[in-house]
Amino acid sequence: MSLIHINKRKRFHKNLEPYPHPIKWKRHLDKLIYVAGFLGPILTFPQIYIIFATKSSEGISLISWFSYLLSSIVFFFYAVVHKTKPLILIYGFWILVHIIMVLGIIIYS
Repeated sequence: MSLIHINKRKRFHKNLEPYPHPIKWKRHLDKLIYVAGFLGPILTFPQIYIIFATKSSEGISLISWFSYLLSSIVFFFYAVVHKTKPLILIYGFWILVHIIMVLGIIIYS
């Protein structure tokens, strides 16, 4: 998803498949990818709940979650620079989730 602008350029210059795609199942797949992009952060909520409900971050890696946060920030700025609104929303949401996780780990470790 992060290379969407390159694919748009390739489509324009090489006459590749149009977007949205005229074939129904591919058009649905194009929409499904955004649903998956929003479900990912939502599926992290149970982990956040466990940290804050039990007040324990035992077994959860601060280094991993902080790395995920940094990675999301890079992808967010990439989306902003290329003005890709769906990716801006998705990675903005991921940043929020990662910040909450990192804070929970720091507070309860």
